[in-house]
Amino acid sequence: MTDTPGLNLAGFSDWLAQAHPELAGPPGGDLRATLIAGGRSNLTYRVDGTAHPLIVRRPPLGHVLASAHDMGREHRVISALAGSGVPVPPAVDLVDDTAAGAVTGTSFFVMRVVEGVVLASPRQNADYTPSGLHGLGLEFAATLARLHTLDAASVGLGDFGRPDGYLDRQLRTWRRQLEASRSRDLPELDRLQQRLEERMPPAADVRSGIVHGDYRLDNAIIDGPADAPRIAAILDWEMATLGDPLVDLGMLGMYWNIASLAPDAVGLTRSAVDPAAGYPEFDELVDHYALAAGIRTPDLTWYRAFAAYKLAVILEGIHYRYRQGQTLGDGFDRIGQLVEPLASTGLSHTTTGV
Repeated sequence: MTDTPGLNLAGFSDWLAQAHPELAGPPGGDLRATLIAGGRSNLTYRVDGTAHPLIVRRPPLGHVLASAHDMGREHRVISALAGSGVPVPPAVDLVDDTAAGAVTGTSFFVMRVVEGVVLASPRQNADYTPSGLHGLGLEFAATLARLHTLDAASVGLGDFGRPDGYLDRQLRTWRRQLEASRSRDLPELDRLQQRLEERMPPAADVRSGIVHGDYRLDNAIIDGPADAPRIAAILDWEMATLGDPLVDLGMLGMYWNIASLAPDAVGLTRSAVDPAAGYPEFDELVDHYALAAGIRTPDLTWYRAFAAYKLAVILEGIHYRYRQGQTLGDGFDRIGQLVEPLASTGLSHTTTGV
């Protein structure tokens, strides 16, 4: 067995044999671990050589902000959504390895692999027909509407968060995250933060539901033929909670159009979305979402500005970890360059009202 940074594979093998012997590989067989997401969010490993391929998720190395990278939150929501109509990977276990340090030295959770592809680059679109990609985009919007219209209590998530005051807490949370990662002056981002505070939607206009927190196409596994791809699983639930569902829709708009943000944006934030390849425009997604959710087409002005702010703060945190030498993988040397363009994008939404 060859260890991968952040995962003691021999320790994982021993844990699996004791806790889930039905998933352990053949006696004497070697496990193999591959890092498939390295440091922009939680670390994700695929482990082969077991009875069924597994995924191990753990927090990033080094600088970890309070309230971020919550393994228990991810495991709980994936377990709760099984059979709900929102496709998620089958959960296996949640482990607090903080004291023992035999596997990761932190909390981690395990789930089964869902086979398929993650669409993260425009070149992957050649594997699908334009009508297939158009239908996939609409299904992606309808899946979000399905999540947002679920009765949280009916799936055991009635106490998963506090919907009242959600937007105010979100702003305060991300302001704290920014201050914890601040290593340079960011005047545009500070201006955007102030504007969001001044123009928050009235509480009476805010509805509540289960919020994913990072809903974008490359957080989904896609399966199926070229002319009819389908969503096999939605991933990355570390920021899920109960709150205002339009936050998810605003974030989806940010990622859906990320290619126009800056010349290097696609390489750093990953997006296959290209309307020229067949994907619907974001306005069509919003209309389809509203139809599936049974609501009027919403005003996303504040939410799209907030999405830009949130992503800018996330990337500033990654930039901070990169400067501390605490990231794994490539591309982190340029990720800080996107923070100011994102802040400017957010400010433009508050100015134009679109």
